[in-house]
Amino acid sequence: MSLKVSRQLLVLVAVAVVIAGVVFARRSDTPAGTTRAPSNPRRANAGAADQSAPVADVRLELLKTTPGGIEPSTRNPFQFKPKAPPPAPRLPAGAGRGAPVVIAPPPVPQGPPPPPPIALKYIGVLETVQGRVAVFRDSGGDIVNGKEGDIIDGRYRLLKIGVESADLAYIDGRGRQTIRLSGQ
Repeated sequence: MSLKVSRQLLVLVAVAVVIAGVVFARRSDTPAGTTRAPSNPRRANAGAADQSAPVADVRLELLKTTPGGIEPSTRNPFQFKPKAPPPAPRLPAGAGRGAPVVIAPPPVPQGPPPPPPIALKYIGVLETVQGRVAVFRDSGGDIVNGKEGDIIDGRYRLLKIGVESADLAYIDGRGRQTIRLSGQ
């Protein structure tokens, strides 16, 4: 047991010696022939005076400013100024001479109005032996089925059946619409 304690004590003493050596080496890190700067500046000045080193010429009168060189500020950071009015709208050329300004209404689209949207909900697709069959629900709640190219509800032609959508158009070919799968 005492052998074990003495080994531990020996290791602790060796570690302490190594740490002390590292600290001492760091403290005496300055090159030969130079001195470290003292932490007290009064000692540094006392040593410089002893070595008769030249002293810098300090002219304090250059640091003084004249009171008339700076103008007082008129800005008050605690007072808000009123918001500037928005700029005047630009008038067309010739409007400043008293000529009346006529603003034309936006152009009205010509031609027939677009057809109303198709009132079917796409609720799914069935895979059958004859092919894909799309399943729709009309506005009355009735279920309507059809394959590609079929006329559905007497008004619409089923153009394409997809997994998530179906393309329909009116029988006369106008108003093509893609109906997304609603699942209801």
